[in-house]
Amino acid sequence: MADGSPTTHASQDTATDWLGLRGARVLVLGAGGIGAECVRGYLGAGAAVTVVDRDAARLDALPAGPDGTSPHPLSADLTEPGAGAAAVRRAVEIMGGLDVLLHCVGVNDRRPILEFTEAEWDSMLRTNLSTAFGAAQEAGRHMVAAGGGRIVFLSSVSGHLAHKKHGPYAASKGGMNQMMRVMAAEWACHGVTVNAVAPGYVETPLTAEYLARPGVRDDLVRLVPAGRLGTAAEVVGPILFLSSPQASFMTGHVMYVDGGRTLV
Repeated sequence: MADGSPTTHASQDTATDWLGLRGARVLVLGAGGIGAECVRGYLGAGAAVTVVDRDAARLDALPAGPDGTSPHPLSADLTEPGAGAAAVRRAVEIMGGLDVLLHCVGVNDRRPILEFTEAEWDSMLRTNLSTAFGAAQEAGRHMVAAGGGRIVFLSSVSGHLAHKKHGPYAASKGGMNQMMRVMAAEWACHGVTVNAVAPGYVETPLTAEYLARPGVRDDLVRLVPAGRLGTAAEVVGPILFLSSPQASFMTGHVMYVDGGRTLV
């Protein structure tokens, strides 16, 4: 609250009820960093949430909602062929349907392009892009048949900007953005929206080691007009909005959450 007093469960409900996510059935792919914060946000908005990750420790650490409701964890390696589609089908069984899919699976390896092998290239694109295709394709089948749904991908400013030492990662996010647009165009007439949220430089457990390197944090902050790095919590609101009925006429859109990074 603006006066600094504690936020109660009742006021949290009031703050999120306008989204219309209460009772929504949400599948989150990826339980680390931004994914975990989004789980907290969905639960706070009254949604039922299933979460997929291959790391059992991440699943065990997932937060409960304000009312004590816990997400349903599913352990799976989404890089395995067919795993994404299987996870979607299992989530539909668990929750009795699927209203929202959020893809938050991704890795980065910051090296010059000349240092990558083809196998390393293939591995990163499978993790970042192929997992998104497999799961979203299956979710799209279900949502098209059901007559509506929301799919949101966690993209990156690297899908737009030519960052050095981000070759495979940037290619995967650029490919994700274009894949998203095609899905949006094909499924819009069925009431299914497909969008992406593209964060800029955000502090998460996954970026902590990189940001701790000498000079890295200061160099990145200088590139951001807002004069600071973002937090995982600041990415949640845009994702919840795109997941909600409030965004029913928005599709094929990349929403940049970057403190102005893409402006310069």
